[in-house]
Amino acid sequence: MGLMDYLKGQFLEIIQWTDDSRDTLSWRFPDEDKEIKRGAQLIVRESQVAQFVYLGQYGDTFGPGKHTLSTENIPILSTLKGWKYGFESPFKADVYYVTTRLFTGNKWGTSNPIMMRDADFGIVRVRAFGTFDFRITEPKLFLKEVAGTDNHFRLDEFADTMRSRIVSVFTDALATAKVPVLDLATRYSELGEALLPIINPTTQGKYGIEITSFILENASVPPEVEAAIDKRSSMGAIGNLNDYVKFQMAEGMAKGGSSPAGSAAELAMGFGMAQNMMAQGAFNMNPAAGAAAPAAAAAPAAAPSVDILTPAQVAQTLGVTEADVLASIEGGQIKAKKIGTQYRITKAALDEFLAQ
Repeated sequence: MGLMDYLKGQFLEIIQWTDDSRDTLSWRFPDEDKEIKRGAQLIVRESQVAQFVYLGQYGDTFGPGKHTLSTENIPILSTLKGWKYGFESPFKADVYYVTTRLFTGNKWGTSNPIMMRDADFGIVRVRAFGTFDFRITEPKLFLKEVAGTDNHFRLDEFADTMRSRIVSVFTDALATAKVPVLDLATRYSELGEALLPIINPTTQGKYGIEITSFILENASVPPEVEAAIDKRSSMGAIGNLNDYVKFQMAEGMAKGGSSPAGSAAELAMGFGMAQNMMAQGAFNMNPAAGAAAPAAAAAPAAAPSVDILTPAQVAQTLGVTEADVLASIEGGQIKAKKIGTQYRITKAALDEFLAQ
């Protein structure tokens, strides 16, 4: 080997990377301790960016194309090297190729529940997972904050590095957007699109990557919150609460009067029947004129007024038990006078009760 062949073997004349993988984010060109000479050819293919790094400082960045390295197209390196008269002598520098294509279907998820404040349910714990698509937009920032000095940074390493960071960004975005838990559980696709404008400024500013699609596939809440959501849905399905109560009373009567629900239903239905009877004059207990007893046969003492009823009479009229009537009296629903050990109810008090 001649001297010229030896010297030629010490310099890099062509720098390129043929990417045949689908999971490489960045790759450092192996210089094998060789120097880059003036006029070397730098080849950058589509969906690639070449980034020069000199002594830990980021130099010039090259997009797709064939570049001849000279003073004119490496001004930053010329400044870092301190070349006063331009690029003349060979130099050593690290060349990183960064893939700028779109990486799709990357999974994310919360390893632990995240806390969020909800207007309806207060503070709740939420678990979520989904997928996202991304591309590298700032090679320098990406190499500095994510890939580092790794000579072959792959997608699986990115997932390990970025999963917790993506979850952190998602949590902050969720808190900023103030999305209700009910919407979180029912509007996955809309929510992902709505969070993108909040997530991207952080990921681009911190890591040099753009999230092009953020998909929330599932969000789960604790069982007690699920139960509250189910109750709210049930109340919405019930609709007219008055009709629902009537239905419940009818069901209670069908199940039998021995149960508390049945007794309550019977009492309510009895009150309704009594009200209808009063409207039809069933309580008009004044005797007919032709049936009046002779004055001579009248008892010397005044008979009890027909407008005064006993609990048993009220129970018979309403179709309930006397115990139910006594419970209503003691509960204050029916006004009554206690004479000795017995209650007496006026027709006016019963009318007032039925009108409630």
